[in-house]
This record gives sequence, structure tokens and C-alpha cells, in this order.
Amino acid sequence: MQVDVLDRRLVAALQVSPRASWGEIGRAVGEHERTVARRLQRLLTEGVVRVTAIYDDLRTGHGRPVHLDVQVRPGATSQVAKALADRPDTRSVYALTGVADLGCELVSPSRDALHHILSTEISAIDGVSQTQTQVVLHTFRTVAEWHAPYLTEQEVAELRPAPPPEGLPDEEGLSPLEQEIAELLAADGRIAFTAVAERLDVSVPTARRRVTSLIERRLLLPRAEVEPALLGLEVEAMLWLKVRPYGLDRVGQRLAGHPNVRYCAATSGTHSLIVQVVAAHEADLYRFMTGVVGSLDEVTDSDLTLITRAYKRGHLHKSGLLTLEKTP
Repeated sequence: MQVDVLDRRLVAALQVSPRASWGEIGRAVGEHERTVARRLQRLLTEGVVRVTAIYDDLRTGHGRPVHLDVQVRPGATSQVAKALADRPDTRSVYALTGVADLGCELVSPSRDALHHILSTEISAIDGVSQTQTQVVLHTFRTVAEWHAPYLTEQEVAELRPAPPPEGLPDEEGLSPLEQEIAELLAADGRIAFTAVAERLDVSVPTARRRVTSLIERRLLLPRAEVEPALLGLEVEAMLWLKVRPYGLDRVGQRLAGHPNVRYCAATSGTHSLIVQVVAAHEADLYRFMTGVVGSLDEVTDSDLTLITRAYKRGHLHKSGLLTLEKTP
């Protein structure tokens, strides 16, 4: 797979606005619409980039996200990872360095169901020897809000949707029609308004209005999924931080605004903040730890592990690692 500098810029633009038209992306990055369409359509057709959508689980009441650190019996990493990835309630599954062999983000349908999932279903997977659970309390940045750092601030501003209104409720359920629309967008994040209208037997203006409302209220987040290594970001890490309670919000917001941070959330457990970081090289990760994390006085402890393989991202199975042929 050949991915050059322009491809990476176009993918970054799609990450900023996954439902943007080829013309809108072209105007923002200064490329002809035909060039944008040809290159991005190739990447979409070949499965290099997939556009989907994820729920804001806590606000929609869709579920309760938790992060699991899983230790497995020697030699059982692949089979346990497959068992976790095959579960419909897991959003991501990674192989890790460090004490935990696997990291998993799981969305429990309810608080009551979480106990059964953890105590019965996960523990029953052959090869699992120990787990540790951290419940997400607040999300500062989702992977759907991250984009590769190949665009200027002006280019991002031209593509980025308007900021959400202030004072969004902590929980806002979906109507039956909104739930059906959400399921269509989760399957195809770029589905046209006309296709939504046809599938759900509503008018095109109604489909447009409802889709736009879901996204503007941040109940559903469109996402362009691509392996970071294909974008030149070959080092992925999970960072767990202990943060003094008074500084948790400030540290979370600051890290969430950093271009190398794909995900940042406050959790329960031994550490209060989980951060997923991507970088081009281990030296860049070192500079992030010393220059960014090290400057935060509220941080009292850190635990850094590297992601060695992704088995599942954003509810999408990773059938294998794509081979990258670097081009100028």
C-alpha cells in the first residue's frame, strides 16, 4: 500500500470532517476535487480508511465504557484477543507491553450488567488469568475527535464543524428514529441523506435534520478510522496517570488538546487518567513524556505501555496489519 504525503493530508482532512464532500475537502487543502475523490475513494475502497460513527455512550445512555487490563496465560495472547474482539460490546482490543498483556475497551449496556460481564463472562475466557477494571467517568477526547497532524490551523478551521452548544446535558436518550439513524451511521459514516431517507421511509429534509442534530448535539461522533502507522505514526502507547483531584480537569483538557493524543478520559481505579498517544518515533514519545507530561505538577505518577498490535478499533476488526510502502 502506497501512502504519500498528499494521501496523509487528505486522510487527516477526512478525520477532521468525516462527512465532508470531496469538494469541501479540496477547497480546504488546496487540491482539485477530482484529485481528492480519486485518492480518498481508493483508500476507502481498499479498506485502508473506514468511516463509521461512535456513540457518546454516557450521554446517550447507550452503555457504560470501561477499560480492562488483561493478563493471560503464556502463549494465549492471540486466542484471548480474538475472544475479546469477537464480543459485540468491545470497542477496542490491543496487545500491550508491561504487566498487562492486553488492553480492552468494553461498553457495558448497563451498570447492572457490568458485574456479570466481568465476574462471569470475561473470567470464563480460556487463557485469562487476571483482569483489572477502570470505569470511565468523563471523556476529554475521543478517537473520533483526533486527526493526524498534517494540516495547518486554517485548514482545520475550514473543515471543523461548529463547536457544540454549551451546557449539554449529562444524559440525553435517543428517540426510536434517532436510534435507527445512529445504527445506519455506525455502519457507514458517509451514508447520504437520501439513502437514510429511503431506508427509514422519511423525507430527505427530515433525514438531514435528524442526522445533523445527532452530530451537533455530540450524541454521535463520525469517525474516519485508519492505522496510525500508515500515517507515519508508528509508535502507539497507553499512558496511565495518577493526578491530584484538584488538577484532574485541567490536566485532562491540556492533554486532550495535544496533537499526539488520540484519546483521553478520567477513570476510576489505581490511576485517574488514561491517555492514548501516537508518535512517529520512540524519541518523540520520550519528548512527550518529559516535556508535556513532565511539566504537569498535578501528575504524581505515570505508567507507560506500548501497543504492539491492534486487534480491534472502534468496533472494527483488524484482520491483519497493512503493509506500508513509504513514498516521498
